[in-house]
Amino acid sequence: MDSLPDATLFQLVSSSALQGLLDKIVGPKTLVLSPSLAGPLGLVTEVGLLKNQHGVTKMFWLEPGALSQAERNIVYLCRPEVKWMKMIAGQPNRVLPAPNAHMYHLLVVPRMTTLCTSTLSELGVLGSIDVQEFQLGLIPLEKDLLSLEYEDVYRKLFLEGDYAPVYDMGKALMTIQRAFGLIPRIIGKGDQAKRLTDLLHRLRKELPLASPSSTPLANGTIDSMIVLDRQADMVTPLCTQLTYEGLVDEVIGIRNSHVDVDPNLLNPAPAASTSTPSASNFAAVPKKKKHLLSSSDSLFSELRDKNFAVVGSILNRTARRLNDDYERRHQAKTPAELRQFVGQLGGLQNEHQSLRLHTGLTEQIMAVTATDEFNTALEVQQNLIAGVDLPAQENSIRDLINQEAPLRTVLRLLCLYSVISGGLKPKVMEEFKREILQTYGFHHVPLLLSLHSLSLLTRSTPQKSPFSLARKPLRLVVDDVDEQDPTDISYVFSGYAPLSVRLVQAAITPASGGAGNGARANGSGGGGGNGSQLNGWKAVEEVLRPLPGLTFEDWQKEDESPHSRPPAHHQVPTTIVCFLGGVTYAEIAALRFLNKQTPGRNLLIVTTSCVQGSSLLTSLQPEATRASA
Repeated sequence: MDSLPDATLFQLVSSSALQGLLDKIVGPKTLVLSPSLAGPLGLVTEVGLLKNQHGVTKMFWLEPGALSQAERNIVYLCRPEVKWMKMIAGQPNRVLPAPNAHMYHLLVVPRMTTLCTSTLSELGVLGSIDVQEFQLGLIPLEKDLLSLEYEDVYRKLFLEGDYAPVYDMGKALMTIQRAFGLIPRIIGKGDQAKRLTDLLHRLRKELPLASPSSTPLANGTIDSMIVLDRQADMVTPLCTQLTYEGLVDEVIGIRNSHVDVDPNLLNPAPAASTSTPSASNFAAVPKKKKHLLSSSDSLFSELRDKNFAVVGSILNRTARRLNDDYERRHQAKTPAELRQFVGQLGGLQNEHQSLRLHTGLTEQIMAVTATDEFNTALEVQQNLIAGVDLPAQENSIRDLINQEAPLRTVLRLLCLYSVISGGLKPKVMEEFKREILQTYGFHHVPLLLSLHSLSLLTRSTPQKSPFSLARKPLRLVVDDVDEQDPTDISYVFSGYAPLSVRLVQAAITPASGGAGNGARANGSGGGGGNGSQLNGWKAVEEVLRPLPGLTFEDWQKEDESPHSRPPAHHQVPTTIVCFLGGVTYAEIAALRFLNKQTPGRNLLIVTTSCVQGSSLLTSLQPEATRASA
């Protein structure tokens, strides 16, 4: 991935945009921030920079109540949501010492909506607030992973029909094209994927790129993009991820690349400061500390994409090596040898801290994975994916309900059962609904209705399910998985190859490679060497057709020729893999594995957010009932 387009460009664009907006406001400023934006902002800028160079002297959370001792300029920073507009409208008249002593500014991420403008107008404060838009854009979580970090994006896109994430992704992709040149070829699956592609054509007319003869702003060759609608593959996020990073997200939770950890797992004494900004900079110190999970931690970089079954042996090997390294101090006899050891001591201490952190996180995960409940759910999941003994799986799910297992665990399995088998028999469906409402409460009726509306929990039809039709042709179930030394992407779920990544694997096969190579289980058929023309959907057309949403291939032309510009001789071409509705860490691990087996092509993952089954279900619940699930 050495020749991937430089992702730090997007961090610079977002940081510069925020700083420019703040600099336009003359004088000291109080920044009032909605809590959900702390994490994304922490990934693109630092509090110290805003305070030292851009006039921010005080910071508060955006919440009901008065601000105390605010500066003359009060700058609100939030998403365009009615609840924030109401809080802002309620604050100006209560700011001390006097309302007329303050100037009010509103920075909306990423843009203002008609509904929010109307809300401020109805509340009588629109004329007294200077409203500006702040395009936060794509945030680099890793060199190969860019995210809009949208909250509840699945609900907004597919349940509420709010297409703002599609528009914002379109604007972000236009930024990529201005920086790296036109993306000639786009292939996709899903209605939202098609909506995004059509939008790109429109935006190119409204915001034309540089002329074909001009030089891109940055180095990198992006010759294609695969756009996947989350609805096209809902089996994968409903499954329990079995990679280390995936299980950290499932069990503990990862938000904006940060995980909440016990402070005892980190050094009590502050280590040497790094240049990586942290979302925790924006908040007071909580009971748990937010810790950035990134490839700057070499141990995490080694662990993150591994199947959890091998994590223990890696931690043990690392502990033995560190112990040996510490013991070498006894072998240092001369002053020069002692100086050399002291010079290495800081690195050893950082590694030791990392080992303590990941050992602690692993112990938390093992406390869950060792339970009967987890293993029962995992067994049901594996049997459902393989299509084995479905009536027995129904009984296992009933047992979990009787044991009052978490509602999200039960619903993930029921939705998985429904999607894989093409729905539940009407009698079985009604029985499960009744048992769920009686066990967990009737306030979950809206959630069940939402699942039905999204076709995640439906009554069966005579037709075979799209997943069952794709299972054999794409070899989605692999029996001979070597978790220690995997040869196929199916290791991320211990035998299930994510449907979404199998489609990418088929698409990036060179056209000369022959049909079906993309679905080979050994992974050797994937990848387009030397910038070869990609196969696209040719090898999987029959499998794609029944999956939800439109299937398409599209060209963005700088001239009449439908062929992409050849990459520079020394550059490996890049394919963007864009997920609308979220991507799981297991899919990211599978795509990285696929990328390693594709030396002639780079994969750059672009997404609206990182998700997993429980977070998707939570996003569908009314906020008042989320804690009870």
